[in-house]
Amino acid sequence: MSLSDAIRLMLLSAIWGASFLFMRIAVPEFGPFAMIFGRIGGGALVLLPVLLRPENRRLVLQNKASLFFLGFVNAALPFCFFGFAATSLAAGFTSLLNASTPIFTAIVGFLWLRLPLLRSQILGLLIGFLGIAILTGDQLNFEKGGTGWPIVAVLMATCSYGVSSHYAKTRFANFTPLLVSAGSLFCAALILLPLALLFPPPAMPSAGAIAATLTLAFLCTAFAFVLFFDLLNRTGATAAATVTFVIPVFGVLWGALFLHETVSVRMIIGMAVALLGTAFVTKLLPLKRKQNA
Repeated sequence: MSLSDAIRLMLLSAIWGASFLFMRIAVPEFGPFAMIFGRIGGGALVLLPVLLRPENRRLVLQNKASLFFLGFVNAALPFCFFGFAATSLAAGFTSLLNASTPIFTAIVGFLWLRLPLLRSQILGLLIGFLGIAILTGDQLNFEKGGTGWPIVAVLMATCSYGVSSHYAKTRFANFTPLLVSAGSLFCAALILLPLALLFPPPAMPSAGAIAATLTLAFLCTAFAFVLFFDLLNRTGATAAATVTFVIPVFGVLWGALFLHETVSVRMIIGMAVALLGTAFVTKLLPLKRKQNA
């Protein structure tokens, strides 16, 4: 990976790590549905010129059902789960749980598409779940006001990402990533529009909450999608795997710096164990077979 690509990767990780910070700022005033609609709708608006190209309009209309499904499982559903979780969970903690996405992606691939798992990946799954258990073990309180259900919501979001990842690979393999992103975001915005109208903000949000939502839309969604797919074309799967490891570092850092969130020893240990499991699942740390002498 070149220096310029490494800089792009760090920038993307910093932006996506900051998305948890901005959600934490915006959701108390907007509510989950209005905030997420603002994020997805704003991102779709920025990418709308992609859909308006004549050749792309035809492809979108021909594949509208598939794009609606992808928009649901890749944006509308997981973002709503994150919005709900942001009402209770610290931004840094949520970003740590989000790092489990490759773990659930591997499970979805095995159960849905019967993709085989190597021994190293099975080991990674076990280590990854141990890391999640360390992270959440003292916070799984399902009583009213507890953080148990918000934690479940984040893990459900990562499962949804796992479904969307495999679906996009099998259904849209021959489409340009930018077109798929623009089309699925536009469909996700249409899906969320009724919920945003039914559950508007209880009062006029402050300038800070509005700024956070706009930043989520334009920086953390539209710009980040373009940057990610450009990086993906340059470096291949390395980008997707590496971003997974760097995002939680930035998520914890931004939460500590700007929201004064506490970083506990338990969080650091849980993150290290979970990311070790993810390294095995993504084959960054394959088990080497011993060679016979």
